Amino acid sequence: MATSSDQPNGGKLTGSSIVESLGITPLINAGGPNTKHSGSRPRPEAIEAMEAMSEVFVDIDELLLAAGERIAALTGNEAATITSGASGGLVVQAAAAMAKDDPKLISQLPITDGIPNELIIQRGHRFIYDHLYLSPGSRFVEVGRPTDCTIDEIEAAIGPNTAGLIHLASPFKSELGVTLPALADLAHSRSLPVLADCASMLPPRENLTKYTSQGADLVSFSGGKAVRGPQSTGFLVGKPEWIEYARLNNSPNPGVTRAQKVSKEEIAGLLAALEAFVEIDEESETKNYRDQMTFIVDQIAEIPGLSAEIIHNLDHYIPHAVVRFGESWRGPGYSEIANRLKVGSPRIYAAVDYRETPSFISIDPLNLQDGEVAIVAEQFRKVLIDASSGN
Repeated sequence: MATSSDQPNGGKLTGSSIVESLGITPLINAGGPNTKHSGSRPRPEAIEAMEAMSEVFVDIDELLLAAGERIAALTGNEAATITSGASGGLVVQAAAAMAKDDPKLISQLPITDGIPNELIIQRGHRFIYDHLYLSPGSRFVEVGRPTDCTIDEIEAAIGPNTAGLIHLASPFKSELGVTLPALADLAHSRSLPVLADCASMLPPRENLTKYTSQGADLVSFSGGKAVRGPQSTGFLVGKPEWIEYARLNNSPNPGVTRAQKVSKEEIAGLLAALEAFVEIDEESETKNYRDQMTFIVDQIAEIPGLSAEIIHNLDHYIPHAVVRFGESWRGPGYSEIANRLKVGSPRIYAAVDYRETPSFISIDPLNLQDGEVAIVAEQFRKVLIDASSGN
């Protein structure tokens, strides 16, 4: 790998020099903060805090307790703790639901003999990462259908082996099935927790308290994505009792989640990112994103066979430029367009609707740096014009 001594005239080490030394071609991330394409760029405040934290040593339990208190205050929740990404939060949620604060049970996981280990999940809330809930030894009880579910079906599924009920808030999933308030009422009437995965539901910032106010006991958010902390961090907010169960079941304690370490540097980086995130004027931020996406839409709107618009709703957390192909479209499908962008020069990652039958390709402005909006607009236009003629 390149070092500072490898740079011309002993210059500063750069990301470009690192990837060049590895033989990797970087890309412009115009598709959003998914982990496969490097997540999001950490805020300067986060990087500064991580570097500063590297200078000291602490008791990690003490740091996690203090950081949890700070996050709870920042987000307006009763309690909070830090996890290894939102995905790590799902593992911790499940472990907490089964073992709670019992040291014997905590050390026993993922062996769940004699422990209630069933997590009820609506079929419409199944998703590609939900197997993480199963890591500490739990199992799913699926109810309903992919498109709907009733509260009676969930109630009928509750039994002596039920450890908790899962709720997913995610683009294109959030309005399927039983609502969170109804689910929470049922769960709490049976002394069961509601475990909520809300990894990508920031912004809006009001969501930091939305799900806990609706009754969720543990809510998992990403510390990367739009928060722009370290990509490998996440945080849980929720009820003090359940946050404590989660902390006891989490690293650095020995047990099934030991591999999910979060370093002191990452903890400091997440705190700094969250402090910056909650202070940002969301209206001004949204206007900036919308202006960028308006520029892109204006460059491609007249291309035959497609429609282009800006969408900012429950399924698009910030304004996106969304392109759909009509019946008169003569070119290839969404995935091929995305592939052409990714193999071009410069390489550009654009997002394709992840559902089984994609219905759009979109540009997400979160990770676009100075000057990149114009580059993306030009390349997107070229690829679409070429494709529209059947090439």
